[in-house]
Amino acid sequence: MRPSLPFLLLSASLASMPALALSPPCNSGHVYEDRDGDGRFGEGDQALAGVAVSDGETVVRTDARGAYSLPVLDGRTVFVVKPAGYRFPSRPDGLPDFWRQVQNTPGPVLKYGGIAAEFPACRDFALQKDTRGPGQLDVLVFGDPQPQTARNVQHFDRGIVEAVRIAHSVPTSAEGEPEYSPGAAGDLGLTLGDVVHDDLSLYPAMKRATVRLGLPWLHLAGNHDLDFDAARDEDSLRTYRANYGPDTLAWEEHEASFVLLDDVVYRPGQSPDYIGGLREDQFAFLEAYLPTLPHDRLLVVSAHIPFFDPVPGRESFRRADRERLFALLEDFPKLLLLTAHGHVQRHYWHGPADGWQGRSPLHEYNVGATCGSFWSGVADAAGIPDATMADGTPKGWSELSVRQDGRYGLRWRTPDPAFDRSGMALHAPKVLRRGAYPAFGVFANVFMADTDTRVEFGWTAATGCRCARWSGPTLACWWRTCSMIVPTACAVTTVRPRPRIPATCGAAACPPPWRPANTGSRCAPSTAGVANSARA
Repeated sequence: MRPSLPFLLLSASLASMPALALSPPCNSGHVYEDRDGDGRFGEGDQALAGVAVSDGETVVRTDARGAYSLPVLDGRTVFVVKPAGYRFPSRPDGLPDFWRQVQNTPGPVLKYGGIAAEFPACRDFALQKDTRGPGQLDVLVFGDPQPQTARNVQHFDRGIVEAVRIAHSVPTSAEGEPEYSPGAAGDLGLTLGDVVHDDLSLYPAMKRATVRLGLPWLHLAGNHDLDFDAARDEDSLRTYRANYGPDTLAWEEHEASFVLLDDVVYRPGQSPDYIGGLREDQFAFLEAYLPTLPHDRLLVVSAHIPFFDPVPGRESFRRADRERLFALLEDFPKLLLLTAHGHVQRHYWHGPADGWQGRSPLHEYNVGATCGSFWSGVADAAGIPDATMADGTPKGWSELSVRQDGRYGLRWRTPDPAFDRSGMALHAPKVLRRGAYPAFGVFANVFMADTDTRVEFGWTAATGCRCARWSGPTLACWWRTCSMIVPTACAVTTVRPRPRIPATCGAAACPPPWRPANTGSRCAPSTAGVANSARA
């Protein structure tokens, strides 16, 4: 059929019009204070200058108009470094909204989805004023939640998240039952990797459980969070990043600056198929970002795999990477390392043998596993497995408290009220026959102990029980405990005041065998090492 004259005229007119240009991919935008809370940068909002924005390698700062611009590089996750005194609004899944993906073309096909391709439009990031002022920062730390199944996610939700809520519940009235208020457990949450155990489809359920605590929560990836069908390390965290954002990031509070590093280097086809270490893009980020940080507040560097080698002579973290990282950190006088991975709990003090050349030993707290021994063991009445770790530490979580001057305290918490109050497990015969051969030991498994932790005990007749003094466990000088251990029918009790960071931390405030660190900001053991149990 021949086209009609009007159609011919219309075709000719369209052909004579210039082609409409499509907007190019954009990796720019603004960072602003969202004063009206509408989620759009508009009239009445305040542009924020000097805020760091990064793609995990390059770091830029917003200008006077709050504007930033980064290269459009496929596969990058762009994030804003939260400045102290502000907070991010929440994403639909409840996590803080501080990142976006740049994936213009489809990435590799992965079992659990990876990062979906989407045209990169310009992106503004909103911040809001934080009502919390400077003072004390309280941080919840989860190491290795690691559910293998949906049932394990329920164990995490009912056994850990609910335990945290109960531990931080308070009565709303004189007669009322204790209730949990969102955010009551602290000001920030950290998960130090192995969010799940290989089944990445469990991520949404884990997010739903974690956000019930009502805290801004940051995550790290572990060796069980990998896309194992990825052909190279660069693509091995695509599904993780689609759910939790950047694998390397920074976050700033009044009292502390946080740097979170993915230190799992995936090596498909090799045995073992991963090792601890850092990538070149991460070092580029650190070299650009660390010099901008103030030295008068604590710097917390977090990762999944420990920076030390648990088995002497067997390299689990690449020594060259550790030495290079330590060289970037050695000028920071107030510094703490947080790691997980081992499903045991220990404290390690880095020195020259590890490549640390700082003025005092560098404290690494290797946090115990939230899942304990992989959600195994005898279940309680609620169906939650005992899951005691190999070193005797019960499953649980850690609480980090940081003062504005950089001093910090650590405490291990557990769902078991008795262990939670005492901070240790006591093993002794309940009754001893008078005159019996002395073949029975009294063991105190101190969950936060170090090699220099001192345990003292005493006993009397069943009718004259008394409390014997015990100093420890401590990594900050605020931890004191008095406990009674009697190998008779007398009950074992432990009394501990609520952890408190003292006004001063000098020699008088640090009980023997502890000493003030050279910085004067915390107490440290007199020698380096690792331990968490003692036999008396």
